[in-house]
Amino acid sequence: MYIIHDSGKIPGFFVYFQLSVRSRTYLEYFFRVTDSRPAAQGINHIVHKVQQFVDQGACVHFLLLSKVDKMTVEQLRTYLREHWLRIKEELLTDNYRPQPVLKVEIPKPGSKGMRVLGIPTVIDRLIQQALHQVLSPIFEPDFSESSYGFRPIRSAQQAVLKAREYVREGRRWVVDIDLERFFDRVNHDILMSRLARRIKDKRVLRLIRQYLQAGMMSNGLTMARREGTPQGGPLSPLLSNILLDELDKELERRGHKFCRYADDCNIYVQSQSSGERVLKSITSFLDRRLRLKVNVEKSAVARPWERKFLGYSLTSNREPRLKVAKESVKRLKGKLREIFRRGQGRNLGKLIADELTPRLRGWLNYFQLAEVKGIFDELDSWIRRKLRCLIWRHWKRTITRAKGLRQRGLDEVRAWESATNGRGPWWNAGASHMHAAFPKSYFDRCELLSLRDQRLRLQRTS
Repeated sequence: MYIIHDSGKIPGFFVYFQLSVRSRTYLEYFFRVTDSRPAAQGINHIVHKVQQFVDQGACVHFLLLSKVDKMTVEQLRTYLREHWLRIKEELLTDNYRPQPVLKVEIPKPGSKGMRVLGIPTVIDRLIQQALHQVLSPIFEPDFSESSYGFRPIRSAQQAVLKAREYVREGRRWVVDIDLERFFDRVNHDILMSRLARRIKDKRVLRLIRQYLQAGMMSNGLTMARREGTPQGGPLSPLLSNILLDELDKELERRGHKFCRYADDCNIYVQSQSSGERVLKSITSFLDRRLRLKVNVEKSAVARPWERKFLGYSLTSNREPRLKVAKESVKRLKGKLREIFRRGQGRNLGKLIADELTPRLRGWLNYFQLAEVKGIFDELDSWIRRKLRCLIWRHWKRTITRAKGLRQRGLDEVRAWESATNGRGPWWNAGASHMHAAFPKSYFDRCELLSLRDQRLRLQRTS
């Protein structure tokens, strides 16, 4: 099978891609609005979903991962129209075989390890998306109210607010459960048994198992998979919620207050001894019923302000307040340092507009719930100092530095004394002469996003 590109022929079934957030949202919306009929669970309904895409198309731009040119929307439509009847027949007759997923490793936040992703082919992603849209209405209504991950109209911020509510009610101990390599350790037989309780069409069940057992391609070699549901495809988040819903139901049966976001689960209790008992019993439950292991090193019973949950932490006040966790600040600074390293020798305005401001805006949009504001002032000050450091390095020579300081309003004596002080760039970036030459108002005119000011604006509009 080949798709014709301007640059030549590319094997159609082995073209891998990722979607931008905007494109994924559009694709999910497309599948949601193109069929308003009541949810069904058979293979015919799944085929119908994909058929709608083939007939009507969706304005999605695909980014290929296999070092090839981008496939246009029209090329994808053409390929689907040419081969859809064969794919449809294979799905209906139980003969469709998914292609191996592409192994991609990305760094784990706050860890030296790597997270393994499995990127499906174009066609497999479309079929998985159809499966997701068909199965979600079947399982979603029965999911726990304390589950917030990968669900419609639910978010990590809601989970964080609920966690704060539990602590304010007096549950000032948290059982922080970390599942060891959860997405790599999902037991296929247990997951399929949970699916079979609600799905009666055996062809759908066999198709899902085919996706679970599809190999993983790395460096041209395909490795078999006997467990796990790798992140990277549309179906993986739903399958993880279906499996962990049994944990949610067990916690509800015991009367616990908890928040779960995907494989991150915090249980809030009133004493340390209660927390120790809960951790021990839930560890046993997960191992016995779901064949999942708890990471003993990362799991703990502690005070909520000693742990982080979804990037946030809490203060130890009687009325605890949300704050940005130290690890989240450290991670942001690491990302910003990479930007500053790339910014040496570049135009300062373009660096701020193209890289700094988008990164800061996205970070603040997530952490706008933080009630401890000091960290935003500290980060603003640190960012401006890093930019002053870039300017000082850019000037390089003493005479250039003296001339630059004079142009920024310093008198000649002070400019020369500052330029010849023999100190390093970081010291000078924090010194009074650079503060006088490049005050906050200068960076405001450069349209540098102030975290403190933007947070205040967001609070006024919310």
